[in-house]
Amino acid sequence: MAVTGAEKCPERTYQTLRERCPDAAVLEGYGITECSPIVSVNGHDARPGTIGRVLPSLEYALVDLDTQRAIERPARRGAESQAGMLLVRGPSVFGGYLGDAPTPFVEFDGRAWYRTGDLVTQDADGILTFRGRLKRFVKLGGEMISLPAIEGVFESAYSRAADEGPVVAIEASPSEESPEIVLFTTRAIDRAAANRLIREAGLSALHNVSRVQRLEAIPVLGTGKTDYRALREMLGANR
Repeated sequence: MAVTGAEKCPERTYQTLRERCPDAAVLEGYGITECSPIVSVNGHDARPGTIGRVLPSLEYALVDLDTQRAIERPARRGAESQAGMLLVRGPSVFGGYLGDAPTPFVEFDGRAWYRTGDLVTQDADGILTFRGRLKRFVKLGGEMISLPAIEGVFESAYSRAADEGPVVAIEASPSEESPEIVLFTTRAIDRAAANRLIREAGLSALHNVSRVQRLEAIPVLGTGKTDYRALREMLGANR
């Protein structure tokens, strides 16, 4: 049994475990510091790529970003709902931040809920799939474009050594009117090749990168995760 959390489990990790430990079950979960320790987790019927069901001690709702209406579970097995903002409430949800920080709670269906900032989908069995943080989406051509989805294309195409940091990262420029999608990489990738990979992955032209920025190393946090704030600061400084 392998338990994974903190970041979305990469497909390469699932693949490696399939090769080396074919009988192992991979239990991927999802948690938030403000809702410690976890919000949802896979059980013995784990489905690869999902974050399982919400704990029975918590209530949850998926809300459409545009209409603010609840997104219901699909009735048909095998179907998946549209992505929505995940709201949760229950005894393991914190009471709020100290000081004058903005409240993370929203009113929905006549009650207060913690707004996670994360987008998920759900299937007929209530199993959730993490689709990314809202701040990791950018609106282009009237569509919500997932930066992690673009990043995943390059992570699949460009492998890295076990002791190597991230080799690719996707971030958007700070402009709200006309944001640009930028590929940061330590590899020799030109824009034409990058966008060809995006097309081959089946993503629309709205996902194309506007430019490629070569770095000696992708900045990371103390946890080893990509430091997207540092990348956004680089883009802000280049405006």
